[in-house]
Amino acid sequence: MEFSQVFWLIAVSFGASALGGILGMASGIFIVPILTIFGKIDMHTAIGASVVSVIACSCAGASSYLRAKLTNFRLAMVLEISTTLGALTGVFLIGIIPVQYLYILFSVILFVSAQQMFLKRKESLPVEAKSDSWGSKLKLHGQYPDHKNGEVKYFVHNVPLGMSLMYLAGLISALLGIGSGVLKIPAMDSALKLPIKVSSATSNFMIGVTAAASAGAYFIRGEISSAVTGPVVLGSVLGALLGAKVLISIPSEKIRIFFVIILVILGIQMLIHSFGINLMEIKL
Repeated sequence: MEFSQVFWLIAVSFGASALGGILGMASGIFIVPILTIFGKIDMHTAIGASVVSVIACSCAGASSYLRAKLTNFRLAMVLEISTTLGALTGVFLIGIIPVQYLYILFSVILFVSAQQMFLKRKESLPVEAKSDSWGSKLKLHGQYPDHKNGEVKYFVHNVPLGMSLMYLAGLISALLGIGSGVLKIPAMDSALKLPIKVSSATSNFMIGVTAAASAGAYFIRGEISSAVTGPVVLGSVLGALLGAKVLISIPSEKIRIFFVIILVILGIQMLIHSFGINLMEIKL
């Protein structure tokens, strides 16, 4: 592979991962279409490289988020149980539910999520949870540092509803063959009432755990090319580190608006896809 190609892969991965790190989403949603459309790289090879880069990005960003006290580790472990169960259920349902209906359902969910997040443009004051709530019993509440307000406490609400939404995210993820990162943040933001920065950081951690299971399958099938994966991982790690720093410093309101725009774009793409117009395959 020529140096110009290697440099291009690093640059593309850097930009995609920086954006994904800010939003708490896997960078594959940006990397895979770019590699396949502009780089003329095989779809499976692009996805394999993306999956490995997601694991690297999650590890790279995790240290920054943990030092900044943004990641709710205990909550991530609880929610990951539901996401995994949903994904396993989806595997058994593949081929039963018409794919067209799934794309329509997914686009509707994205539009509703975008609307809810847009209406909640500013972080509301934290509402203390009841002592007998799941969040209190499991000790899921936390706090994070804010440049303007100092230490900001937050409380995890509606844990059963949040776990149900995570199950749905994993289910749709498996049925459509995409990741669930784009659904996790709206669920944590709206149902669990987490600050957007905590939602993004926690989602980033969960994405790495989920991607680790997929990487083995791609490796066994021989769809992970070192020539492509190496530069992609390098650029992704550097981009993830930058994205983590930006997330820590950028105002929450701007992150929310940016995420709403991404949700709307994806919703439109999914709706178009439901009518058989395949603009591009995506992978979160």
